[in-house]
Amino acid sequence: MAAFTTRPELRGTLGAVSATHWLASTAGMSLLEAGHTAFDAAVAAGFVLQIVEPHLNGPGGEVPIIVTPKGERPIVISGQGPSPARATLEHFRKLGLDLVPGTGLLPACVPGAFGAWLTVLRDHGTAELEDVLLPAIHYAENGHPIVPRISNTIGTMRQLFETHWPSSAELYLPNGEVPQAGKLFRNPQVAALYRSILDEARPAPNREARIEAALAYWYEGPVAERIGNYCETEAVWDVSGTAHKGLMTADDLHGWRPGIEAPLSVDYGEYEVFKCGPWSQGPVLLQALNILSFTGIAKCDPLGADFVHLVAEATKLAMADRDSWYGDDADVPMTALLGSAYAEQRAALISDTASGTIQPGQPDGRTPILPPHRAFGTISQAGLGGGEPTVAKDTAPPTGADGEPALSGSGAQRGDTVQVSAVDRWGNMISATPSGGWFQSSPVIPGLGFSLTTRGQMFWLEEGLASSMRPGVRPRTTLTPTTVFRNGTPYLALGTPGGDQQDQWQLQFLLRRIHGGLNIQQAIDAPAFHTDHLPSSFWPREVGLASLAIEPGFGEDVLNTLKHRGHDARFTDPWAEGRLSVVGREMDGADQIVLAGANPRGMQGYAVAR
Repeated sequence: MAAFTTRPELRGTLGAVSATHWLASTAGMSLLEAGHTAFDAAVAAGFVLQIVEPHLNGPGGEVPIIVTPKGERPIVISGQGPSPARATLEHFRKLGLDLVPGTGLLPACVPGAFGAWLTVLRDHGTAELEDVLLPAIHYAENGHPIVPRISNTIGTMRQLFETHWPSSAELYLPNGEVPQAGKLFRNPQVAALYRSILDEARPAPNREARIEAALAYWYEGPVAERIGNYCETEAVWDVSGTAHKGLMTADDLHGWRPGIEAPLSVDYGEYEVFKCGPWSQGPVLLQALNILSFTGIAKCDPLGADFVHLVAEATKLAMADRDSWYGDDADVPMTALLGSAYAEQRAALISDTASGTIQPGQPDGRTPILPPHRAFGTISQAGLGGGEPTVAKDTAPPTGADGEPALSGSGAQRGDTVQVSAVDRWGNMISATPSGGWFQSSPVIPGLGFSLTTRGQMFWLEEGLASSMRPGVRPRTTLTPTTVFRNGTPYLALGTPGGDQQDQWQLQFLLRRIHGGLNIQQAIDAPAFHTDHLPSSFWPREVGLASLAIEPGFGEDVLNTLKHRGHDARFTDPWAEGRLSVVGREMDGADQIVLAGANPRGMQGYAVAR
C-alpha cells in the first residue's frame, strides 16, 4: 500500500510524549528535560489537558492508566470512580427514568482522575507535586489560546448556561460573551484550587507525605465537602427535561483511592497486548485480536475492503460480548472469553457478508443477556426549556467529526476524551486516557471551577445485566489505554479519544503496524473506520445495526464493495476518525531509541521527542 503520512515518525533518545494537545505534550517534555521520568511527564501533561481541553476532560473526571516501569510487567491504575451509595435502580424508578441522563448531576460518579494521577506520581515518579501542577496552574491563571472547538462548543451551550447553569455561564461566558478562538481563556477557580492544595501539602515532611496531603484535601477535605454540598442542595436541569439533585455525598469520596490491578493480556504472534479489565471495554481489543488470528487478516491490504470487513465483523462479535458480559462486579467469564477455542468459534461466524444482528457468545456454555436495542433516531429527547420531548430527526448514527462532542437534539452535548502517552530514556512507559468532567455535560461547581463526570450514564436501569446500576461500583467505561510488548519487552504505549470507537481505532493501528509494516505516523494517518453496531455507551444508548462509517481516503471502490457485502456503509467527513497518541521504543544494539507519533485529525495532537 502507499504509505501516506502527514508528519515524520519522531525518533530520539531522551524521551517522548504524545498527547491530544501540543501544550500538554510540551509540558510533559519539560519534565523529561529536567531529568524526571515518563510517569512525571504524563502526570504534568494530564493536568494541563484538564485546562486546555475542558470540553473533553477535567479535574472532576476519570482516567485509566497503564504504567510500565523499566524491567517490570505493566500495572493498571484505575482512576475510574464508583457510583454513589444512593445510586440504586429503585431511586431512578421513582424518578420515572428508564435511562440514566447523560447530563446534569444524576450520572455523577466519584471523580477519580486526581487520585489516579497522584498515585502515579507517588508510586512511580520522582517529581514534586508542585512540579507537575505548576504548568496547569500557569495556563489556568495566565490563560491559554482557546482552540476553535472549545469556542464553538461554548457557543452551542450558551443558551443552556444562561438559562439553567449560571455557574457555567460565569466561567465560560466572561463578560457575557462566548470566548473567541485564539484568544486567551483563563480558569482562575481551578488555579486557586490547585494553589490551595499546594499550600496544604507544602508543610509535609517529604515528597510522599505531600502527595498524601493533597489526596486527603481532595477526597476527605474541602473538595469532597464542596462536591457533596452542591449535589445535595442544587437541582440541576438535565436531558430528561427536568431538574434533579445529585446522588453524590462527601461520604462517597471519603477514603476512596484508585485501584491498582494487574492488566489482562493476550499473545498475538511475537506481541503481547495489555488492557484494563472488564470494568472497561479494554478486553474488546483482546478478543478482536484473538478472533482475527483465525482469519486471513495478516494478508489483507490495510486499505482494502477485505481488511475493513474482517475488522468490522470481529469488532461486532467482541462488542456483543462486551455488552453481555462486562461489568465491574459482574461474574465475567474472562478466561473463556480470551481463550483460543472460544475465539475460533467466534471467528467461524464471520462470513463474506455483513452481520445485521448482534451475536453474543456463550463462554463456558452460559446464556448471554443483552441490554435493550433501540435504533438511531427513535429516542425522544427533551427540549432545552424542559417542555415536551421532540423526536430526533437523524436516523443515521452521528459521526462526531474529529472525535469531538456530538450535539444531541436537546442542545446538550456529551464530551469526548483525551490521551497522553510517554516513554523515557530508561525505558519506562505509560499510557493514560483521561475523560469526563466535560463542561457541556454538567454545571461548574461554584468555587471549584470544574464539572463532575457523567460516566454513570453507562449503567443500565434494567435488572440482571452485567452493567446494571448498582451502588459503589465502577460503570463499565469506554476508556481504554493500551500497552504492547514485543518479544517480552515494552514496545508501544497508545490510546485515543472516541468512546465506543476507541478500541476500534487502536485495533486498526496495531494491525497496520504489525502486518502492514507501517511506521507509527503512517499507521496513525491511514484512513480509519468504525461501526455503531452496538448499544452506545452514551445516552440515549442507540444502535446502528450493520453501520459502517469510513473515511473518504478508502475510495469509492472500497465503499461500494462494502455496501455490496451488506454493510450500511457511508463516508464520514475527511479526517474524522480517531485521535491516536502513540509512543514506542526499539533497541539499536544496547542503545534505546524512542519513537512517537500523533494524530493530525482535529489539528491539536502533537508528539514531542528528543
